[in-house]
Amino acid sequence: QVQLVESGGGLVQAGDSLRLSCAASGRTFRNYAMGWFRQAPEKERTLVAAIGGDGDTKYADSVKGRFTISRDGFKNTVDLQMNSLKPEDTAVYYCAAGSYVQYPTTNPDAYDYWGSGTQVTVSS
Repeated sequence: QVQLVESGGGLVQAGDSLRLSCAASGRTFRNYAMGWFRQAPEKERTLVAAIGGDGDTKYADSVKGRFTISRDGFKNTVDLQMNSLKPEDTAVYYCAAGSYVQYPTTNPDAYDYWGSGTQVTVSS
């Protein structure tokens, strides 16, 4: 059974940093896209950052220069380092992994597996 488990969310102040981690089990995603999406109340789920099997990355414009996605193919993990957090970054953050797409994509339909989410709250 494939599982994605996120950790690292919490309540921080604007300007602070957080690091989210996602550990996958049940199969390897070494060669496939993994990503982080977020969903704020009454808004749709959107891509924050994605990383392909070869390390190529894609970021939402709103987080470029502040967030960094990384992965460890052997440990089957993907992390999201979030710096200079803003109140508008407040959302539930979800880890996602694909089983056939190897490039980083914004399309949530390309990701077959999802974590249950971790709350990030940034106060002003």
